[in-house]
Amino acid sequence: MADAARELLTERSATVAAAVKLHRHVGRRRAGRFLAEGHNLVEAASRRGLVREVFVTEAAAQRYAPLLAALEQATWRIPMRVVTERAAKALSDTVTPAGLVAVCDAPETSLADVLAGAPRLVAVAVEIGEPGNAGTLIRIADAMGAAAVVLGGHSVDPYNGKCLRASAGSIFSLPVVVAPDAGAAVAALRGAGLRV
Repeated sequence: MADAARELLTERSATVAAAVKLHRHVGRRRAGRFLAEGHNLVEAASRRGLVREVFVTEAAAQRYAPLLAALEQATWRIPMRVVTERAAKALSDTVTPAGLVAVCDAPETSLADVLAGAPRLVAVAVEIGEPGNAGTLIRIADAMGAAAVVLGGHSVDPYNGKCLRASAGSIFSLPVVVAPDAGAAVAALRGAGLRV
């Protein structure tokens, strides 16, 4: 983290302010990115090659040194930014910030991509409004060996912080498809030979 030691970023810095916008659905959608907070989520996102930037407090840099060292050795260059505790709080959506937040690319997977793999099991939920429930569904689908999760209708954004935490990293293990037209999604699943 030699590069990051040069400058301590505050919550007012342009880089931190841009990342904070990813707390909101509209910010995530426009940027095509989301925030992953804490060791487990950052590590899982890095295994998928989704991490683009890391914010870390000085205390967290010591606590998570092995993970940060692995990220620095990644084949793509990941900027590491040391932030103040106040900046970490702004980047966090939890009561007790972990001090480690990554800006990640949101994977884009369509239902057609999922169906091209001839899945045997796909978890489908419609109109899930609670992020914790969506994350739990993703975690259970992963544990059951589902090939994907489809969130139909006006369901919650799967890259909402609460959903990410509830998924316990499973969101990085299987594709999650957002299908605003639930009827069309169900028809496509049936057309692929799946029972719904």
